[in-house]
Amino acid sequence: MPPADAHTRPWAPVDTPVGPFQLVPVDPERDLATLTRWMNDPVVAAFWELAGDESVTAAHLAPQLADGSHSTPWIGVLSGTPVSYWELYRADLDPLARHYPARPHDMGIHLLIGEERHRGRGTGTALLRAVTALVLDHVPRCTRVVAEPDVRNAPSVSAFRRAGFRLSAELDLPEKRAALMVRDRTTPHPRP
Repeated sequence: MPPADAHTRPWAPVDTPVGPFQLVPVDPERDLATLTRWMNDPVVAAFWELAGDESVTAAHLAPQLADGSHSTPWIGVLSGTPVSYWELYRADLDPLARHYPARPHDMGIHLLIGEERHRGRGTGTALLRAVTALVLDHVPRCTRVVAEPDVRNAPSVSAFRRAGFRLSAELDLPEKRAALMVRDRTTPHPRP
């Protein structure tokens, strides 16, 4: 699981091929308007299905910000500018675990690139590599990181592959047909 104070403490910045990057815990007062704008972008809305006013975004964040949550929401800050939204979660404690052979301490990633100018340029791949490395560094009991993008979201599936994930299976989840992407701790880190 993310560190005990994961809701209040950012992880140290890391260098990536696309610039310095940092995960910062979501602060609804600071981030709600930006997240709502991103959720209403047609490309994001097609897969996240959270278009609407700030109350929709706030309702999505609330359970993750609650004490005891197995999921933590983050803003991805690239070169000082918020560009992405991340949810890091204990996949073995998530309903997803009923759909694949989960291992103890599997960590999961949900993400979106909110700023259009960073899509289709390799930014997602670079940031996925960085975040996966951060998770594996900060969660030593985690032996693999998983994700379940919608199989129709070809850019996302492709970014995961380029970031060192492998397609393990296609899953029929209640809300989508998902590509189960897996990155083992022992997988060599792909080159930028």
